[in-house]
Amino acid sequence: MCGIVGYIGDKDAFPILIKGLRRLEYRGYDSAGVALINSSGNLNVYKSKGKVDDLVAFCADKNTTGTVGIAHTRWATHGEPSSVNAHPHYSQSKNLAIIHNGIIENYASLRKKLMEKGITFRSDTDTEVLVQLIEYIQQRKNLDLLTAVQLALHEVIGAYAIALLDKRTPNQIIAARKQSPLVVGIGDNEFFLGSDASPIVEYTDKVVYLEDGNIAVIRKGEDLKVVNIQNRLQNPEIQTVDINLGEIEKGGYPHFMLKEIFEQPECLTNCMRGRVNVDTDNVVLSAVIDYKKQLLNANRFIIIACGTSWHAGLIGKQILESLCRIPVEVEYASEFRYRNPVITSKDVVIAISQSGETADTLAAIKLAKENGAFIYGICNAIGSSIPRSTDTGSYIHVGPEIGVASTKAFTGQVTVLSMLALALAKEKGTISNEAYLSIVKELHAIPQKMEEVLKLNDRIADLSRIFTYARNFLYLGRGYNYPVALEGALKLKEISYIHAEGYPAAEMKHGPIALIDSDMPVVVIATHNAMYEKVLNNIQEIKARKGKVIAIVTEGDNTISRIADEVIELPDTIECLEPLLSTIPLQLLAYHIAVCKGKNVDQPRNLAKSVTVE
Repeated sequence: MCGIVGYIGDKDAFPILIKGLRRLEYRGYDSAGVALINSSGNLNVYKSKGKVDDLVAFCADKNTTGTVGIAHTRWATHGEPSSVNAHPHYSQSKNLAIIHNGIIENYASLRKKLMEKGITFRSDTDTEVLVQLIEYIQQRKNLDLLTAVQLALHEVIGAYAIALLDKRTPNQIIAARKQSPLVVGIGDNEFFLGSDASPIVEYTDKVVYLEDGNIAVIRKGEDLKVVNIQNRLQNPEIQTVDINLGEIEKGGYPHFMLKEIFEQPECLTNCMRGRVNVDTDNVVLSAVIDYKKQLLNANRFIIIACGTSWHAGLIGKQILESLCRIPVEVEYASEFRYRNPVITSKDVVIAISQSGETADTLAAIKLAKENGAFIYGICNAIGSSIPRSTDTGSYIHVGPEIGVASTKAFTGQVTVLSMLALALAKEKGTISNEAYLSIVKELHAIPQKMEEVLKLNDRIADLSRIFTYARNFLYLGRGYNYPVALEGALKLKEISYIHAEGYPAAEMKHGPIALIDSDMPVVVIATHNAMYEKVLNNIQEIKARKGKVIAIVTEGDNTISRIADEVIELPDTIECLEPLLSTIPLQLLAYHIAVCKGKNVDQPRNLAKSVTVE
């Protein structure tokens, strides 16, 4: 969602803030702005609808001097995208400026109360309500900014990460968080702020992840001070961030998405490093070792996730049930948190999130914990909120994912779920030694087989040009490849804006077959597994109705290759690991169709990388 950047130190703040906003563009946004306090004590706010480049152009003839500043990219919630609704927002006196990520749920009642006190609002946002409330409290009681913020936040219902400037105290930034991430970077006589570490790592690797309810008082020339809303002094842990700057740059690729697709073999090698040991034929997860009792004695697993992570969870359900013989449910976190689910202390809830900040998933975790469940997190972002909220878990270790459409995080999540299933199955004795060794060996070989699939990139790029005309796509799969069909359809929708639906292939006859005609491309995952003959019949049904079939098959297939219009061949692998290979052609297909249509692949319209609001 929205991106937050801040700087205070001896350097010119504006270029640091702009570079930071560019690092956060992947989060998705519709407007951008900056607030600076210059040497004359003026608080200047500049903002514009559109991209960071539009903000830079707007500021070309403005005074952008100052060594203290905050900046923001906005993803609209309350109020349409516009320069007026863009952040930062002034208070009525223009002494204060605020940036905010999150939603103030009781903003309407607060706004009404403040308007009755004579406050005039400039925007339609919930954020402006907060800065006006802070100033109203500050003026009414003649308080310093920190105390006014603490009192204001007591009245607020909702989620927030905020940063504030007060031109009367020009060498200070106040920052606070609740259910929305905020990171403070500690440099040499300077501090940085970010929604995540990506705007900070160029300058320092020392960071503090603010905890819920904490407020950072950041003053030039002083140590970082962190208090809570009750003004109790906190002792924040300074952590070292290990992000290679090259990981958040394109590295010669035209888009982050293509770079991240091609990074998958190396990413999965990193994901398995120290966990999958083919020499000793073993899978080792520290979480399984440390919490064996809770995991092995569970009555059921409940996987909660959103979007692509939910698709990974559907694959995880199948492999956990197959290998571990334990019932698994997969829930949308956004629905789970509101439907009064039955949860007990004998349940293990597996929460999956790339960012570790997904608002619905965090709320679902809180609900599950309140009902006594044991929580296992699967995340990518180290130090994010979900790892800090769970009992244990596993990082996927695929590196920063910048493209909004998730690729390497999906295969990383499936890999961790596969390793979890193998480790638990061995402990439970629900898998034969022969089957266990076979899957371990094949999992270790998957990165090399991914390299073979990626060699099909040019072929898929050529194929994609044929289908840019399409207004609808259908994706079909069975078994482990049904969630891959869902994921393939989602990728196409996200970045090409073509309507696409994923279905279990056998369900085509129960409705979707009515859509089949010569203008309907159908992607069928038809690898040579136990469902092969069934899927073959589905393909024949499509061809009988003049549908155009793009088939994903196993190398050496001589049957479907004669029927389908287009064929993409994959290396053979064990059925439960097929999604790790079959998803790659679908990622490439979506990518190249979107490029052919001239779409913004890395920043598709209306989407955000990390969904930190409901």
